[in-house]
Amino acid sequence: MNNSRAPAATRNQIIALIDRAGRKSWSARIGRLRDEAAASPRYGRLVALRHAAEFAAEKVVRDLPLTPVDQVLAGRVASLGSLAAGLGKPGQERFEAALAAALAADGTLIPLLHVHDTAERHRAVGFDVEFAGLEEGATFDLLATREDTAVEIVCDTLSAEAGRLVHRAAWVQLMDRIDPDLQTWLSAHPGRYLLKMTLPRGLRVAEPDDTTTLAELHRRINEMLTSARRSDQDEAAVLRLDPLMLAAAQASENGLMNRLRREFGPEANLAVTGDGQGVFVLAARAGSENEVAVAMRHRLAALAPARLTGTRPGILAMFIEDTDRLEWRLLREQLTLEGEARQFLTFPEARPVVAVTCTSRIELCAEDGADALRFRNPTHPAGKLPALAPAVLSVC
Repeated sequence: MNNSRAPAATRNQIIALIDRAGRKSWSARIGRLRDEAAASPRYGRLVALRHAAEFAAEKVVRDLPLTPVDQVLAGRVASLGSLAAGLGKPGQERFEAALAAALAADGTLIPLLHVHDTAERHRAVGFDVEFAGLEEGATFDLLATREDTAVEIVCDTLSAEAGRLVHRAAWVQLMDRIDPDLQTWLSAHPGRYLLKMTLPRGLRVAEPDDTTTLAELHRRINEMLTSARRSDQDEAAVLRLDPLMLAAAQASENGLMNRLRREFGPEANLAVTGDGQGVFVLAARAGSENEVAVAMRHRLAALAPARLTGTRPGILAMFIEDTDRLEWRLLREQLTLEGEARQFLTFPEARPVVAVTCTSRIELCAEDGADALRFRNPTHPAGKLPALAPAVLSVC
């Protein structure tokens, strides 16, 4: 892996951004995230991924080596410093309020990065772009103009967790808390095991301190193992313990995970733990398929009437957060996002919408500026205007 350090200009811009946030607040934020990342291995990796932009910025401040993804994210964070510096006083005040929200509680820098990235994508294809939401307090985020034709752009971030019954954050927290128990059990019962779980009601952590569901499932799994039962079933969960028959169980964890993914499919939640020669695999599925694209359609229907004025054509620019590369690829290739976006475009709420666009961290972290998905509204009068074509022409 090629690691390098950030240019001085990038470092100065990030330091200026941190000064806007307040150095004490930034240090406290990074300290809390580090503690969360170090507290448990699986959940820690999720925290590191979700807050990768903040960690990349902190590496720049400390003049530490950067991975290629760190370099891309650090450059994007630095661009926020330039954005803020170019705003008028009201715009800077709104920016600082948005930055404070991004660095509070479970917020991230992604919404701000998404706004800036969307602006840059439109500038790259010939639009003049104003940050109307920041500068003027407009309900939409950007006003993009090309050849005397203006379009309002709303930038919104939707977590894929909104479309999952089994939340990934809850799943990894469950695995972290049960891992020591499984290792202890394996030391007394050496072998290879597979615990299959169907969770009709799903698995989620509604609030940071709400672990009731996790605690109950943890208790049931432990009770099942200690009582030597092979199955346990009620309306909340169906658990079944079987021998692990996959030959890849003797391979590395990565090899095993790849084999399990092929066996159980892309929507399964998988985890592997081991003790010596023992291997314990957990595979969980919800009672229904994930509906990430459906969740996006519901969000689009809420956004259009609330944030577009209706006096100009509008674009809803969606950022789908908390997806991995495999899930995002399937959402694109299986046309799930396209289907739900096009269904939304037939709704009355979509009348002011000339196009819907979709991006994820895959595009945000790409060094080559990977294109967003774009779905044009065929019924909107502005949909065929040559001036808007670079922003609305469908890409799928």
